[in-house]
Amino acid sequence: MKKLLLIALTLTLGALSLQAQTIPNQRWQMRLRGVTVMPNESANINTIGGDVDINTKFIPELDFTYFFTKNIAAELILGTTKHKVNTTGSNLTAIGGSSSSNVDLGSVWLLPPTLTAQYHFFPDGAIKPYVGAGINYTIFYSVNAGQTVKNVKYDNAFGFATQLGIDFKLSEKYFVNLDAKYILLKTDVNVNASNLAPNLSIPAKVDINPFLLGFGVGMKF
Repeated sequence: MKKLLLIALTLTLGALSLQAQTIPNQRWQMRLRGVTVMPNESANINTIGGDVDINTKFIPELDFTYFFTKNIAAELILGTTKHKVNTTGSNLTAIGGSSSSNVDLGSVWLLPPTLTAQYHFFPDGAIKPYVGAGINYTIFYSVNAGQTVKNVKYDNAFGFATQLGIDFKLSEKYFVNLDAKYILLKTDVNVNASNLAPNLSIPAKVDINPFLLGFGVGMKF
């Protein structure tokens, strides 16, 4: 019995020691990135048809990562971006326009907090690639409808995010980072164009699907 207890104690201590080795001393990371946001947009626009164009933007982005083990982490990504929006190839003949017009829809700010679960390869190496997947919730705010239509309304929406990145170690505390994300994001849009024709409302389903490419610096703590 004593031998069994000794073996069990040895195995338990060994397991605890192994577990301790997989938990990093510095569980948190913070990164500051410059990110290019490139929408891969398309739309199904009722009434006037056509498609949508959303411009590319460059923004600062801040993220925080918490490591549960050396390999497994969760990352919260924070940033906001302003985009110009217009339709392309829309048919405005019913209101005296051309059959292929671009309609200015002004601009809109997007706040898309994103949470991903990550797996980090080679956590003790100088080069540390990782993959991630998670959820996004995009809030549309400060809408400016521009000079053409009366108002534009965007519905806040959930999306799915995928992520691929790599950290390059500079020291025990600092590193540089290259990160790419693709977010599957759809929203319902309603354009109030009653200033152009009585009771003219233009609903649309818009796929934004942005690709985000970022480069920055990070710190462990």
